[in-house]
Amino acid sequence: MTLALFDKSPFFEKALVYGVQHGIINAEKIAQIHREAPKGMVQIARYFGTEFLRPELEKARERMVNLVSLYLAQSCGGDLHQAAESLRDNSFLSRSKGGSDMLKALMVMPEHSHFAMHGSTTFNEEMIPLLAKWTQRNLHDYQTEFNRRSRIAHTVEAAIWFAEALGLDEATLREAGKDAEAVIRTGLLVFRTRKREMPDWAGFENMVRNLRKSHHKSYKIDSTQCTPSLHLPKNLPEKYHAVVDRVRLSVERDWGKILDKTLAPRPLFNPPAESTEGFLGRYFWLEDPLSEVESHAHSVSDAWDKATGGHSDDSSLLTLFLSLATSSPAKTILTPTAAKTILRKIQKSGWQPDVARDFIRTNAPHESQAEYLELWDAFVDESESTLHSDAVYAEKDALAILRRECNVK
Repeated sequence: MTLALFDKSPFFEKALVYGVQHGIINAEKIAQIHREAPKGMVQIARYFGTEFLRPELEKARERMVNLVSLYLAQSCGGDLHQAAESLRDNSFLSRSKGGSDMLKALMVMPEHSHFAMHGSTTFNEEMIPLLAKWTQRNLHDYQTEFNRRSRIAHTVEAAIWFAEALGLDEATLREAGKDAEAVIRTGLLVFRTRKREMPDWAGFENMVRNLRKSHHKSYKIDSTQCTPSLHLPKNLPEKYHAVVDRVRLSVERDWGKILDKTLAPRPLFNPPAESTEGFLGRYFWLEDPLSEVESHAHSVSDAWDKATGGHSDDSSLLTLFLSLATSSPAKTILTPTAAKTILRKIQKSGWQPDVARDFIRTNAPHESQAEYLELWDAFVDESESTLHSDAVYAEKDALAILRRECNVK
């Protein structure tokens, strides 16, 4: 068994010793390093604090050696021969600057995939304290952080690619301040439905409904059935394949809920912040308040038109409101039998006029709500005592009111 000594000396020192031992670095080069090193120490001490205190100069010496070591180890792949040649062919201060430039480039790489958390893309004075810490970190720490930030950068770049491929410029995407993975997830769904632009909420909701319509089975949350597969866009640059494929798998894991027709889209994709049930922040759509208002108005209009059957006369509306207030099937015209059934419900269990009022406030055209509420309130005030009466001739009088005010065949 052979024992090997563990050498904890800086990589710069290892490269220098190797260069001298193998005739790569001569005495003249060593003398040049001796001349340059003090200048570099003073510059580094001044940059991070002051050059007039001995502890600061000593710390600057450690930083300089570490910067040179980082640059040589990273640029030469840990090869001592190449590192020695790099020291021979270049100035010592240039190797120190190379290490500093590596760390500055690391500082401006995105640390988070969320666009709202991105900082400056150029190194600035606010980053100097962070740079000071990194000048004392080792190669392993640098490579670990570089690899982590590189994955994030590729995710961000892939999100920008999806946005631009779907008609959204990078500035608008960054202004939206959403997570890059959310943009990619939505982009994959958009390509899956053969659309060509990033959706606002109304478009996103319609996309989900269309996905559900295209699959005849109602997928449940715990479904083990086969779910549709997603494919990467054909023109997606290869450098983004790995990161997008990882996000693609996360969408396929969401299919159970996405395709579940029993789950309303809005509480699923945009649940309250305290909810743990939905996909808060996992998918992206353009925030367009005007579009959402119009979409809501359209939805309200559809609900009103469906309930009224397009009728707007007082008799039809009062019939509908009466049906709602008695938990009866929503009708704008009643048969005599249905009218008697409603009367028996009122006499036995009462009615809830507020249900009709809530329906009017929620679904009636805004400009007509006051008029419809006044119509309903007047009917309630006039007829309530008669409709509730159990007197001998009350049913006859109540039916007379319904025939006069409502639609009874």
